Amino acid sequence: MIAGLLFLAFVYFAVAQAAVTRNGGQTAADAAALAAAQDAREQLRDGWLDVILDPAEWGGYLEGDGYLTDQACGQAEVFAARNRAQVTDGGCSPLRTGEKGFEVEVRTLDAAGVPGGEKQHAVATATAVLEPRCSFDAPEPTPPPTPSTPTPTGSGSPEPTPTPSPEPEPITGLVCDGVEWVIDPDHPRLPDAADLFTVRLAD
Repeated sequence: MIAGLLFLAFVYFAVAQAAVTRNGGQTAADAAALAAAQDAREQLRDGWLDVILDPAEWGGYLEGDGYLTDQACGQAEVFAARNRAQVTDGGCSPLRTGEKGFEVEVRTLDAAGVPGGEKQHAVATATAVLEPRCSFDAPEPTPPPTPSTPTPTGSGSPEPTPTPSPEPEPITGLVCDGVEWVIDPDHPRLPDAADLFTVRLAD
């Protein structure tokens, strides 16, 4: 009877250990997928800032295009390792469903199993979605100023009047979650990465 009770105790311990390992693997997968999507979000904002005074170049960045997948997946590997797991070979990839984001698969470094049997590593997957929060309607371009009429000089030949360079105007048309942003070239107040995109785990 004592031997039977000890065997049951070992089995229960193994089952509990397996559950902990499995849950740890899912936590690692969730963290890795979110890290990849958040890194992509930061890349998109940095790229947008590089062209902030050229609204014609905003579109791709605000729609979620223009980030480096390898760099984002590198962050997935970092966060998987922090949670005692590693991204499987080819286990980090952009979504192919039309949505923006990443699917990540990890394998735990720890293993669990029934006493006397082979221990197994847990494998888990997670998907993080990157959702744009902003829309942009480019304002109509301002027509160039009409050159002034040359002023005749004493010699009879007209001397052209220089046309002053127009001052950069505030950029309007950017709306994020119902909030309108006006980008003043002289004193820019800019949305941060979380204003531009939502990052969440998919169901």
